[in-house]
Amino acid sequence: MKRVSKKNTRGQHIRKSHSPLPEKLKQRLYPAVLELFANNDFHQVNIREIYKKSGISPSTIYRYFQSKEDLLFSILDEKISEIGVLVREHIKGIESTKEILRKIFWVTMDYYDRNPGVAVTAFITVPMRTWMKERSYRRDDASAIIEEVVTRARERGDIDPSLRTSQILDQYYMYCYRQIHLWYYNGMTTKLVDRIPSFFDILWKTLSLPSHGS
Repeated sequence: MKRVSKKNTRGQHIRKSHSPLPEKLKQRLYPAVLELFANNDFHQVNIREIYKKSGISPSTIYRYFQSKEDLLFSILDEKISEIGVLVREHIKGIESTKEILRKIFWVTMDYYDRNPGVAVTAFITVPMRTWMKERSYRRDDASAIIEEVVTRARERGDIDPSLRTSQILDQYYMYCYRQIHLWYYNGMTTKLVDRIPSFFDILWKTLSLPSHGS
């Protein structure tokens, strides 16, 4: 049964639930899809190429996904969601707002270091206008984590109270996008986590009160 897709009032696709993709198919399909999209232009990849790479027939793919876009964005949504789970685990027990934020960046960059296909596909290959139509583009998990951190930081007086949560979330995404673009442009010869010292202290100074900026 194919997945049915509708649009909400914002033009974003809303998919009806369907039978989950079996794990054994994920293990064959996901790496093949990410490799293809990480190494080719978005429009050059089609279901036939995915079949040739993964060995999974088009009929099986269409049983779970209605198009290559549906397949790709489902994979990105699932993979990027793993970052939020890892972040929550890694920031447990950290008291300092500054170190919590540093750890959030470290977990994010470390994940993309270990999953370069996800990084390249999500930040380089995918046309943003196409992805923006998908609900997976809006990272509610990241928003929830940042909101919790900011709320606690305000209570502790650690950050500039005039800053909105959305502005701090924008900073997170801005630095992630910029560092991944530079990493890709320079041939992916370094680790993303090694770039954190080059921007984090500057970021913290823009967020914190003067007495917490050091």
